[in-house]
Amino acid sequence: MSISVESFFHQQSATFTYLVYCLTTKTAMLIDAPADFDAANGTLSFETADDIITHINRKQLTLEWILETHAHADHITAASYIKQHLGAYNPCKLATGKNIVQVQAHFSRLYNIDMPCDGVPFNLLFSDNDCFTLGEHTVQVLATPGHTPDSVSFFIAGNLFVGDTFFMPDSGTARCDFPGGSAEQLYQSLQRILALPNETILWMCHDYQPNGRALANKTSVKEQRISNIHLQTTEQDYIATRNNRDATLSAPKLLHPAIQMNIRAGQLPQPQQNRQRYLTIPLTVLL
Repeated sequence: MSISVESFFHQQSATFTYLVYCLTTKTAMLIDAPADFDAANGTLSFETADDIITHINRKQLTLEWILETHAHADHITAASYIKQHLGAYNPCKLATGKNIVQVQAHFSRLYNIDMPCDGVPFNLLFSDNDCFTLGEHTVQVLATPGHTPDSVSFFIAGNLFVGDTFFMPDSGTARCDFPGGSAEQLYQSLQRILALPNETILWMCHDYQPNGRALANKTSVKEQRISNIHLQTTEQDYIATRNNRDATLSAPKLLHPAIQMNIRAGQLPQPQQNRQRYLTIPLTVLL
């Protein structure tokens, strides 16, 4: 294979980050890089991101793309931090799916954030089937909505980075109950992925290790088609099962801080008059 795929596992959020690079040109893209957040203390740090930066420098790679598969609700992105720390000598471009503007519009209202809802600070917003180059290779962007409206997957040299669409076959598929999510849309996105060649490698964004099995981060189209526990049924049954299951799920623990940061590609909120930065939690009063 003329590309290399290296993964980093973020234990706090069970998230995989992928560093993908052309072996000939040493140009790289980084997918779904997390920051570290202690919710109890309100402490944001970047040990995980610093380790990735050190690794990129040690490999003497040129990081051209910092990509988000969607605005995550379970971890804070380190995208802007990494761009800031590598940007002086790497042409880092932040990019995600074009429907991030829809997500920005919804959540900026919810959290009362004064911000443009035009994709800023991302440098590029991808439409379905857009392509860009990575060294000697072409990367194709597939719109794969359902989990969120802005969800995209990245296809390069027989490898698809699926974001929150598929999990490993014994874990099924992603939830669809976030604003703009849709089990119907996710089913169609899953079928689009399953139409790829059997040998296509699918790289997971998360693994929750059901029944204590060993950590796993890749599978194939063929394996998902045969074994995925949520897809051995009809479309109608899948949608009903997915919606019923989602109705029982709790909100992700880092939902509020993660979304507020991630719609801004991880940029920090502006400091207030006391020079302190704040994230907000909408309050619902039950009487």
